[in-house]
Amino acid sequence: MNPVRLAVAELRRLTSSRLARLALVALVLVPTLYGGLYLYANHDPYGAFPQVPAAVVSDDAGTTLSTGEKLQVGDGVADHLVESKSFDWHRVSHAEAMRGVDDGTYAFAVIMPRTFSADLASTAEFKPRQATIELETNDANNYMTSTIGNQVVKQVTASVASEVSQTAASKLLLGFSQVHDQLVKAADGSEQLRAGTAKADSGTHRLSSGASSLAGGLHDLASGAARLHTGIGQAASGADALEAGAGQLASGLGTLESRTASLPSQTDRLADGAEQVAEGNRTIAGYGTKAATASADLRQKVAADRTALVAALRAQGLTDAQLSLLESRLDTIDGYVNRADATIQSASGDLTRLSKGADQVATGARALADATPALADGIAQAHSGAVRLRDGAATLSGGLGTLESGSAQLESGATKAASGGDSLATGASSLASGLDTLAEGIGDLHAGLVKGRDSVPDPSDAQRKAMAQTIGNPVGVSSDSLASAGSYGAGLAPFFMSLALWIGAYVLFLLVRPLSSRALATSQRSLRTALGGWLAPALVGIVQAAALVLVVGRGVDIPIAHPVLAFLYLVFVSMTFVAILHALASRFGAVGKFLGLVFMVVQLVSAGGTFPWQTLPGPLQAIHHVVPMTYAIDGLRRLMYGADLGPVAGDLGILAAYLVGALALSTVAARRSRMWTPKRIKPALEL
Repeated sequence: MNPVRLAVAELRRLTSSRLARLALVALVLVPTLYGGLYLYANHDPYGAFPQVPAAVVSDDAGTTLSTGEKLQVGDGVADHLVESKSFDWHRVSHAEAMRGVDDGTYAFAVIMPRTFSADLASTAEFKPRQATIELETNDANNYMTSTIGNQVVKQVTASVASEVSQTAASKLLLGFSQVHDQLVKAADGSEQLRAGTAKADSGTHRLSSGASSLAGGLHDLASGAARLHTGIGQAASGADALEAGAGQLASGLGTLESRTASLPSQTDRLADGAEQVAEGNRTIAGYGTKAATASADLRQKVAADRTALVAALRAQGLTDAQLSLLESRLDTIDGYVNRADATIQSASGDLTRLSKGADQVATGARALADATPALADGIAQAHSGAVRLRDGAATLSGGLGTLESGSAQLESGATKAASGGDSLATGASSLASGLDTLAEGIGDLHAGLVKGRDSVPDPSDAQRKAMAQTIGNPVGVSSDSLASAGSYGAGLAPFFMSLALWIGAYVLFLLVRPLSSRALATSQRSLRTALGGWLAPALVGIVQAAALVLVVGRGVDIPIAHPVLAFLYLVFVSMTFVAILHALASRFGAVGKFLGLVFMVVQLVSAGGTFPWQTLPGPLQAIHHVVPMTYAIDGLRRLMYGADLGPVAGDLGILAAYLVGALALSTVAARRSRMWTPKRIKPALEL
């Protein structure tokens, strides 16, 4: 008897009566009822959230910003939640919301406290406060509502934070624009300041050069004034000597006149003395002429230097007031020089006349000597001339004394002017050095302002709005999925469809006999007996898989990327599960059926059908890699979601190994079952 005939015989037994056929149909529909109803109930629970009642409360009192703008964020958030229809939102009072959450009227409540807007506005202060959204939940209503409510609050918080960040960023960027405008003005002003400082620096350098030249000229003036004072002193000494000599001459001529009797004898001596006096007078007159020439030259040089100095200082940028003060000082010096020159010129003229008079005296004396008869008359004239010479010499001596005093004042003033010129030159040099440093500093300032101007952004209104939006929400999410389930139910479908096939295979052996008694009683080979016992429930399992795929794909409307391959894969999974349960029932009997139930529970918690298997405890992670439902779920996911099908071959390999191993265990059980024992005839436990 081959395995097919054994399977057909078992199927005939299962359909031998109407009640048996109904029982078989019920067994076929067990996986469909389990998987289909569960997936139908949980197909899209998130899409039903608008039916979940929730309360939203705004106790926000609002606040007024520094700009005078009224800020009322709490009411806006509450209105937005109600309009979003993400839940069945109810805008209620705080007390009503608390009562509703307590008695189950509302799943949870979202509350904006009284200081919500004020706390948000505090981000612009030096002591910001964190705004808080209160979430009231009650796990007695449903545990998941707490998790869902937390997600809602996180989304609201992110939205409010993004809006506040955009507002703050917009104000910040507007401040940048204002700072940029002010930096532009500052940079322009620093450029003008730099240009003016450069001109001032250039003029100061010219002033320093002119002041140095002025100081040199004033030193020359002081030196010339000193030499003039020395010359005038010498002239004054000569004038004093001349006055003394003229007095002696007048006295002598008087005596001569009174003693004309002795004139003939003394005429020769008189002529000699007169010639000596004439020669001395010529020498003194020469000194006077030199002094007059030097004085005239000095006066002309001072006048010429004054004109050149005033022109140079005017070119150096001295103001009219400064030039007027300088010219006033120079006028004083010119007055000293002019008076000294006039005195010297007058003294020179007197000395010249004195020299000529002395020559005349000498000539007269000689003439007197030659012409004694006219001596008396000549002596009288000489006496008269000597008196005039004495008076002129006295006048010359007084004038030279005055000139000497003036030249002393001129020398002192010139020395002071030279000292002032040195101070002016030193100050001008220090001013030029300071302006150099100032110009360098202003250049650095201008460069820094230009760099700062170029560094500070100046966005347009559109750019500022775009930048504020980016700053307020800097991270966007671009999600892409290599394979997508599409809904919560579709995400759980591979797990519950695999579990449903295990349950379907398990309940089959409530009616199906693992091994045919007729086959065991014959000489039938154990392998054929095992295959015959497995084949009948495996065929029923195929029908279970077909019904399950049809209900899930069509009835529950869960999309399947590869429906034909998914069906064939589920057929193979069902055949494997049937083989495993068949082996347990064949080898261990009623205990094996219980082990099948325990094995289902172990796979239920370790197969990773809901959360990632990495979240399991360590021992269950180890079990995860060896239980067959792990690979049934993995392959079915890829076939349903349209992912890479390469790993499906590996999943099929693991399931095939379980299938072969289970059939081998069934074959061993069939061989052992040929021996009848009292325990087999009357087992202690029978299911």
